[in-house]
Amino acid sequence: ECYVQNTAREYAKIYAAEAEPLEGFGEVPEIIPIFLVHRPANNIPYATVEEELLGEFVKYSVRDGKEINFLRRDSEAGQKCCTFQHWVYERTNGSLLVTDLQGVGMKLTDVGIATLAKGYKGFKGNCSVSFIEQFRALHQCNKYCEMLGLKSLRTTHQKQRKATSMKSKNLPNSSTVKKTVSKKAREARDFISSEH
Repeated sequence: ECYVQNTAREYAKIYAAEAEPLEGFGEVPEIIPIFLVHRPANNIPYATVEEELLGEFVKYSVRDGKEINFLRRDSEAGQKCCTFQHWVYERTNGSLLVTDLQGVGMKLTDVGIATLAKGYKGFKGNCSVSFIEQFRALHQCNKYCEMLGLKSLRTTHQKQRKATSMKSKNLPNSSTVKKTVSKKAREARDFISSEH
């Protein structure tokens, strides 16, 4: 827990250094530090300690990356959290995503990190790789993404889909191939391709 949150905190510091000087960007979300405390005389010898956040606690992103939270989309803090996710995703070439962003105002805690299955630079996150895939498909850029010059994920995702559909259109249309593919396999293939 400490390792994940403090790793995300380091990314947030770099993000802040790039975003704060931009005219009109304003305050940047901060991930608060979390500390591991050893208490050898206690029944539970290890505990985590962090700053107490007072005020309305808001989840700006859910762990699975779905953008269904209006406070995430419509509030300044929510939009800046989305931009932070986009920035980390782009900075790590799509290998890492900070997710489960929640807290009070611009102070965030209890975050999660998703990495590709092999990890990123020796780091493995605590969330499923599916969070990265969902973020890539669902993220909608906002004015803060534009201010940082981040590339639209929608365009990249649509280009990948278009390239895949072009490849399938260029396959030879052989009747022998069609005969060897069972009806059940064709239905499964059609369902999978319609999902993407």
